[in-house]
Amino acid sequence: MFRPKIPTNSAPTGHVTPPAIVEPTTVATRAQVPAPVPAAPTPSRPAVQLTPGTALALVGGGTAVVLVVGAVLVSMLLAVAVTGASVAVSALVIRSLVTADAKRR
Repeated sequence: MFRPKIPTNSAPTGHVTPPAIVEPTTVATRAQVPAPVPAAPTPSRPAVQLTPGTALALVGGGTAVVLVVGAVLVSMLLAVAVTGASVAVSALVIRSLVTADAKRR
């Protein structure tokens, strides 16, 4: 049950068959009848029309997204800076406590 089952492959024979050679065939040409021109397909949905109002809405939406993403990134950077400063202050306090304790002895 816990033994791996390894498939057995037959030994290679060493015989290699050369690839089949494909001979070019001649194509008989005949008078070609021009295909009928297909009619232009009608669009299944209306085309998007960009009016000045929608363009202004798109610009406003893009600006809002950029401002929100920027605010999130700045707040994350500020959180990292505050955390680093608090770790540095606590390291200084611990070092001063250790050195003050060593001087008393």
